[in-house]
Amino acid sequence: MPFGLANIWPVSWDSAMSDRKCSLPRDTRTQKNATISKKLTELLSDPDSIIVSQDEVHFQQQTTITRKLVKRGSRPKVKSFPGKAKVSYSGFVVLGSGQLHVTKPDRFNYVTTVDAICSFLDACPLEAGKTYYMILDNASWHKKAKRLIQEEQLPEYAHIRDKVKFLDIPPYSPDLNPIEQVWRITRREKTHNRFFATISEETALLDEWFQRFSVPNEKLASLCTFSF
Repeated sequence: MPFGLANIWPVSWDSAMSDRKCSLPRDTRTQKNATISKKLTELLSDPDSIIVSQDEVHFQQQTTITRKLVKRGSRPKVKSFPGKAKVSYSGFVVLGSGQLHVTKPDRFNYVTTVDAICSFLDACPLEAGKTYYMILDNASWHKKAKRLIQEEQLPEYAHIRDKVKFLDIPPYSPDLNPIEQVWRITRREKTHNRFFATISEETALLDEWFQRFSVPNEKLASLCTFSF
């Protein structure tokens, strides 16, 4: 039976994503990427340094569509929820082991960022003599959390400073934040081309999926790497 790639057509679909442009000059961005790439390479070779990649994500109840292998000539359809319900996650993946830790904040701000970091440290205790090097992107709430913890040296965050150092990456550099690959494969394997009647149904599926990676695993260990 012949098969080919085809678009999946939704019953209702009215969303669009606009491209975001990076305001950094190309030469400046290239130089910054080279600098952080060198630093990451050094850390990867240091047995006492553990790189952790962090990011937040929304998963919409509304159906997302992509190409799929189907019978040639067919026009498959999938229902699409018309509302804007979503479930949000803050995630941390440990490079090298693939261990994943997620929390579900009701919003993204510096308070929930700090709470998520504390939750990660509780779930993934650090061995004596080792240091977590944590990649956070340039979201405003990340910048504030890093400033309060690292620059202003507030005493209530001393337990984080004792274990974590932050790594800054240039704007719009998903290739330098490997947890982006976790969100990508989650959408591809679990949410694309799939109708969820309720947000609770989608949340339960995602919780079960993420729980699979809460211990060291080969899938995310091999997926969450750098290309340099």
